[in-house]
Amino acid sequence: MLSQPLWAYERGVLWAMDLDGEPPAAARPRAPAIFAEAAPETSGALATAMGLTDPSEIQRRFAAGSRCFVARIGDAFAAYGWVSQGEERIGELERSLRMRPGEAYIWDCVTLEPFRRQGIYSALLVYMVATLRREGLHRLWIGASQQNRPSLKGFANAGFQPVVTILYVRLLGLSYSWLVGVANAPPALVADARQALASDRSPHGVVGQAHTSGSLHDG
Repeated sequence: MLSQPLWAYERGVLWAMDLDGEPPAAARPRAPAIFAEAAPETSGALATAMGLTDPSEIQRRFAAGSRCFVARIGDAFAAYGWVSQGEERIGELERSLRMRPGEAYIWDCVTLEPFRRQGIYSALLVYMVATLRREGLHRLWIGASQQNRPSLKGFANAGFQPVVTILYVRLLGLSYSWLVGVANAPPALVADARQALASDRSPHGVVGQAHTSGSLHDG
């Protein structure tokens, strides 16, 4: 079993979309992509697309109830994204996002290198949003590092809005999380984000929640 690193540091942004409002406009990629939900039978091909030599992790995700949506160009996977409900671990923050009924979390989204900068990622997100809206969900969460500009641009293009910025630091047995509401984010949505992330506290950790809007900065 791999030991936990002695330290961890992450600066991220959690975004959301309430599905009760107007749906995002259809996104048209600059490539002939076809969008669909992947079946568990595609675990082997998905593992290859994700750079895994063993499909067991993909099979574990499907068995746990997670779903995968993909964009294909011809016979190749061009992009993929996972969706979970209830609870899902956010590895970078070393904690879980615990969702209410009717909410879902989109995670582990990647556009493969040959297909980037063609608008496929935004179009895949819009397809996922439309599918989950038809199924009756009312809110989606998604997040990324503040340095991951392509993902953040994709979130915005698909109609998501930033809710909280997150600074997570762990050194040895002490961890600290700082959640700050993004300017112009609805206060109720900020409170829901804090609640969803604050439910997985370590007895040895410290959780800080700033009560003023703003952004995290270096230093």
